Formats: sequence, C-alpha cells, structure tokens
Amino acid sequence: MTAAASGGGVTGSQGGMVASAHRRASEAGAAILEGGGNAFDAAVATAAALNVVEPYMSGLAGMGFATAWVAAEARVRVLDFVPPIPRSFPAGRFTSREQLLSGPAAVASPGNLAGWCALHQAYGRMPLREVMAPAIALAGQGFEFSGFGIEEMRAFAPAHAAAPGTGADFTAAFPFHATLQEGGTARLPMLAATLRQLAEEGADALYKGELGARIAGYLAAQGGTLTRDDLAAVAPVWRAPLAVPYRGLRIHVPPPPCEGFQVLLALRLLEGFELAALAPLSAAHLDLVLRAIRLAAGIRIADNNPDPAKLERILSEANIARLREKLRAGDGLEGPTEQWTGELPPGADPGHTTSFSIADRDGNLVCVTQSLGSVFGSGVVVPGTGVVLNNFLYWADVQPGSPNRARPGAPLAMCMSPSISTRGGAACLALGTPGSYGILQTQVQAMVSHLDFALPLQAAIDAPRARLWDGRLVEIENRVDAEVIAQLRARGHDAQALPRPFSWRVGGMQAIARDPGSGRLEGAADPRRNGAVVAVPG
Repeated sequence: MTAAASGGGVTGSQGGMVASAHRRASEAGAAILEGGGNAFDAAVATAAALNVVEPYMSGLAGMGFATAWVAAEARVRVLDFVPPIPRSFPAGRFTSREQLLSGPAAVASPGNLAGWCALHQAYGRMPLREVMAPAIALAGQGFEFSGFGIEEMRAFAPAHAAAPGTGADFTAAFPFHATLQEGGTARLPMLAATLRQLAEEGADALYKGELGARIAGYLAAQGGTLTRDDLAAVAPVWRAPLAVPYRGLRIHVPPPPCEGFQVLLALRLLEGFELAALAPLSAAHLDLVLRAIRLAAGIRIADNNPDPAKLERILSEANIARLREKLRAGDGLEGPTEQWTGELPPGADPGHTTSFSIADRDGNLVCVTQSLGSVFGSGVVVPGTGVVLNNFLYWADVQPGSPNRARPGAPLAMCMSPSISTRGGAACLALGTPGSYGILQTQVQAMVSHLDFALPLQAAIDAPRARLWDGRLVEIENRVDAEVIAQLRARGHDAQALPRPFSWRVGGMQAIARDPGSGRLEGAADPRRNGAVVAVPG
C-alpha cells in the first residue's frame, strides 16, 4: 500500500484507493481491498475504523448515507441509514434546539451499524468478521490520535466527563481524555469487545438483542426516551439518487428527506453564469457563489423535505431561470442558512461528521458521510461498551411555528450530501464532506474550484473556502486576500476572515476521481482534518 501524507493527493493507482479523515482508517480500508475485498467491504472496514480513531466524529450509534456507483449494475444507488424520528420522541416537550444539544434526551435511533451491515449484505464479498477485524485490532492494540483529534478531545471531552449521571461512564470509556499527548497511544478495549461481538453476531445484536437492551435500559435510567421498539424499527432504505447536470458531469446525491438537494440547486443556479471567466478567489467569483448558496439555503429551509412534485418544481428549468434572475439582480445577500430560525451563535457549529471515499479495481465508487451529530454526539456512553450515542434529535426542528417541526415517526431531514458524479454514463468522482449545514455550502465551492476553474482534485480541496451563517455573516479562510474580503463587505456581505488559513469550520473533504477510460484513480484528502489517501498497487 502507498499512503499519502496528511492532506496530500495520490494519483496513478488502478488497484483501489481509500480517502478518509485518518491515516489508520484509510489503511484499514485499503488492507481489505488488498486482501480481496471490494469497495463495499472496504467501506465497512473504514467506517468501523473511524469509529475507533475518530470516536468524537462518528460511530456505530450514529447516522449517515452512502452514495455508490455499483459497477456490475452500471448505476448509482443511495443507502439511507438515517432512521426516522423515534416514535417515543416527546416532541411537545421541547421548544428550542439547545434543549437537545447533549444528554440522554438528545439520543435518536442509531443507524450507522444497520447501514454498514446493509451495504455489506447487498454488495460485499468478504465475511463481516474479516471486514471488521482492522477496527477491532486498532481498538484493542491502540493507535495515535491525529493532531486534530487531540484538539477535539481536549476541547470537548471535559464537559462530557463532568455531565451529571453520565460523566463517569464517559470517563471510563476515554480514561486518557485529560492526559493524551501527541505521539501517545490510546486504547479502547470496551469498544474492541463490542465490535468483536457485532462482527460475529451482526446488526441484530444491537437492534434486537442484548446490546440494544443495554442501550435502552441505560437511557431510561438517565431520563432518555429511546426504546427497544425504536431500535427494532431501524431499517436502512435503498433509494434512487437525485441528480442534476453541471459542467458536463451528472452529480448524484441522496434524495429527500436528505437535504442535499440544496447542493444541486446551488450548482444549477451557477451553471447559468460564466464562472470560468472570473478570476479565481476574486470578489466577483466569491460574491456570486456565496449568494447562490444562500439563495438555495433559503429555499431548502422553507421546505426541508419536499415531496417529489414540489422538488421537481424547485429544480425545474423555469424556476432555475427565475432564481438566476434574482442572482443577477443582487439577491442572496441575507437570509437563513441553518433551520427555520437561527438560534446558533455564528462560529459555534456543533456539527461534527466524517466523510470518506473509496474506489476498487472493479470500478465501484463509494462515498459515505456519517456522524454522531455533535462532538461525541450526546456525550452519553453506554457502560461497558465504549459505544457513544448520537445527539441527532438536535437536528429535529422543534421550534414552535416552524413548517418543518418534528413529529414522532416522521423522517428526520439531514444535512448530508455524499456525492457520486458520472460523465457519459460512467462514474468519475466520489466526493463528500462533514460540516453540519456547512456541508451543503462547501461541496458547492469545491465543485466550482474543480470543474469551473479546472483545479486538480487535491488543489480544489485545498482551495480556500467559506462558511455562511444566518443573516449576512460569511466566515472566510484567511488565505483569501484581505482586499477581496473588504470588497465582499462593500458588496453587502458581512465577510470576516477566519483565524486559521485551513479551518475545520469549512469541512474536511475526501474525494477520489476515476478516469472512466483508463481506470486511473486520483485521490485527495483534506489537510483541515489530517486526512490521508491510501492506494492499493495495481
């Protein structure tokens, strides 16, 4: 195997490739490819390894989506493993997102494990115990946290460890949280034992078995509402992707209730403009892209789970033409970017997610975005298991008067957008990113850099990006010239430079491109998240 340096690209391989946010996770997936597995086997191995090496970002009790090019079927498919809002959810009890930021009440049904197993069952070819083996070894034998991971641990673990009722169990799972130093080895023996059990027994151990009983019982004792019936009802769904053309590609993302249609809407708006004629990172370029993103966000917020007829109208040529005229008139300077009303202080985004892309020698491409919600999810760890529970009820809109107000049993609209792009009917690009509602913004910016300004994939991911917030606020990586940021302010944006040249606030993108003719692969990993590409020779 050939590993890229953190944040570096790899080109030339045809044997397979994994791009993820941690070198050891990329190695885990690549080892499965090298051992005879395909991209679907490697996706499960990578996802499980990320549960170990990024326990603050994603895990088996999180949620997510996979968008995949299935080479044998010559089509793109989407696996949705974001369960509906639990039927036990007492929606009327809550009136503010902040009430569901952490703790037992914030926990929604875990979907990731069900998703991994469904992906493996549909298209994998190695036994699950072999696919899970790299993650089990990492958890039991130990690994080094990335620099980014140590920052996250230091910033967020203390509050979870101090939480009344659940803090002691969090500390038992992560006893090193206060002492971990760069270069130090962390071990997660409880998680290793849980992963070993799941590798042997499969998803039923959680959703219908002993592990699920422990989860539901612990939550009930701590004041949570998730029940064993909620767990038993979890069932990933295969869906047809939503797709639009952009600059010669056809870009596929999960359909509603996923909110990824915002990405496609913004790109359709931008295709009506000659972006390539503008200077990259000029005020003219950034102003147009930022306003298109904000305009698309407002439409998504007005109806975050449109039915097929409404979605068809949103993406219709007539509506796109009307919205392009609004852009030409200067619209898109002000408006919401998160939910129906903004409660979140700018820059305090709690959304922490991970995304990875995988290609194999058979031509399969898989892009997975999965999350626990916030950093360490709800902060609740089930005793003796190492399992961190999500806080996805934070993303259930509970605001009185909202057109998207959550209902028990209703779909949970989710701001993820793992993408597969095709050219001429053949897969050519897998690209996804974390970043909460910023996901729907930063993927657009990277696509523009890659497709409009013809930057190589790694350079497109490295290029400075921005994060829009409710109102007019835009935070921009400070590699953008200060004069350009001043010009954006003069155009009406509340544009501010971020303190870091590469900021986690604008995502952590991982991508793989495939030449449909030669099969040659090009992988790119985001330096903002210590990402790494690992290629399999061939």
